[in-house]
Amino acid sequence: MRKPVPKQSVKPKIGLALGSGVARGWSHIGVMQRLAEEGIEIDVISGTSIGALVGGCYAAGKLDALEEFARSLNARRLFNLMDIRFNGSALFGGSKLAELLKEHLHERQIEDLPRKFVAVATDMNSGHEVWLKHGSMIDAIRASYALPGVFEPVPHEGRWLIDGALVNPVPISICRAFDAHLVIAVNLNLDAFGMTSALNYYRLEEELEAEREAKREAKRGILETEDMISLENTDLEIPIEDDETPEKSLRKSISDRLKQMRGGTDRALLQQLFKRDAPSGPGLVTVMTSALNIIQDRLARARMAADPADVVIEPDVGHINLIDFDKADELIRHGREAADRSMPFIERALKQLS
Repeated sequence: MRKPVPKQSVKPKIGLALGSGVARGWSHIGVMQRLAEEGIEIDVISGTSIGALVGGCYAAGKLDALEEFARSLNARRLFNLMDIRFNGSALFGGSKLAELLKEHLHERQIEDLPRKFVAVATDMNSGHEVWLKHGSMIDAIRASYALPGVFEPVPHEGRWLIDGALVNPVPISICRAFDAHLVIAVNLNLDAFGMTSALNYYRLEEELEAEREAKREAKRGILETEDMISLENTDLEIPIEDDETPEKSLRKSISDRLKQMRGGTDRALLQQLFKRDAPSGPGLVTVMTSALNIIQDRLARARMAADPADVVIEPDVGHINLIDFDKADELIRHGREAADRSMPFIERALKQLS
């Protein structure tokens, strides 16, 4: 009599959906580190916005390099990565960030990765959700984080693509579509407005002190922040060449003025663009990212209610501003802590699937 063949356990296919959240997305790094340390191998990675950046780097084996970059960020380095422009369709061109990605990802194609990776973007003209699952990794990542008004739309197969957070902030549906048995989602929209954190009450004083310091610097001979982009400055001459329109000449003059200021007023210009709770009102980038935060918070709630993940990891990052890219140490720590809290649920789910 033949002996029965012992039943072999099949490794469950695990999907990881990394949500949008601008700077808060650095916490994804901590989550993925803890999953790897526990031997949890991810088969399908879907990412939106900064989730696509972190997920793409993980899929390409470059998570350590991304962590090193994130931890090294400060205000000056952030400024140096910004190619500010006053023409075209956005405040920043994004070419410097693209070059930085190219240093590590080179010309890597999504289909050549050792595991499935999909980035989410939005078709600017139709509003349709676009899944980028082949072609250039760099283009896919750039399209996924192309926040309208901040970064330029990315061309792709005859369409203009913008930030995927506008349609699918936590792309659980992609992991389902690629037959993941267990879907783990990382949602950065828990307490998206920092309502439960006492730390939020102290942010105004921090911003006021930064503004006072900028004024003290101005008195020492540095141009006042308000003068930087003011068109009422009587010293600002705008010569118009024969082949230039007044609009082109104005844009060029402002751009040249900003380039001149890069030598010593990085902090002041950054404060003008990124200021948050200052009495004079929020900066342009802060307004844009805050608007996105409102959209992705509401949309994430609705989509996750309709299509829930098996396990949801929610880092406690609501008290950290969306543009605090220089707080990687704290954000990564929050990601690791959130993964630890969810680990018993992941282990239980894996045991049931084995």
